[in-house]
Amino acid sequence: MEDIIEMLRERNEPVPVPLELPDEDLLVEIEEQLYMSLPDDLRVFLLTVSDVVWGRLEPVTVTDPNSHTYLPEVAAVAWSLGLPRRYLPICEADGGYYCISQDGTVLFWDERISDQSWDSLWLWVREIWLAD
Repeated sequence: MEDIIEMLRERNEPVPVPLELPDEDLLVEIEEQLYMSLPDDLRVFLLTVSDVVWGRLEPVTVTDPNSHTYLPEVAAVAWSLGLPRRYLPICEADGGYYCISQDGTVLFWDERISDQSWDSLWLWVREIWLAD
C-alpha cells in the first residue's frame, strides 16, 4: 500500500484548484449520509490520496460537495441506476462503475457485476488507475 501511495504522489498532476484531504470527522459525516460504513481500504484511500489527479479516471472524493466526484452524489446516481446498495462506487468509467464491497473487493458494474475483480482497492489502483 505504501508503495502505491508513493507512486500516486509522484504522478499527481498539478491543477488550478487542488482538492484537500478529508479528516476522520468528515468521513463520519459521509458515512452518515450514505447510511453505511466505509470499507477500510476506501477510508485509507480517502484520507491519504483522494486529492491525487492522474490520468483519465477520477476516483471519488469527499471534501467538495459540488464536485462531480463527490462520493454521496456518485453513490446516489449509481444506486439509482441499479448498482446494488451493498456496493459503494469508487470510480465512474465507461458507462459503469468500479465499486467496492464491505470486505474490500473491487468489482466493475455496468448493469451487472462483471467477472473481473480485485482483492483490494490498492490492487485496483495499481492495475487500473495507475495503468491508465
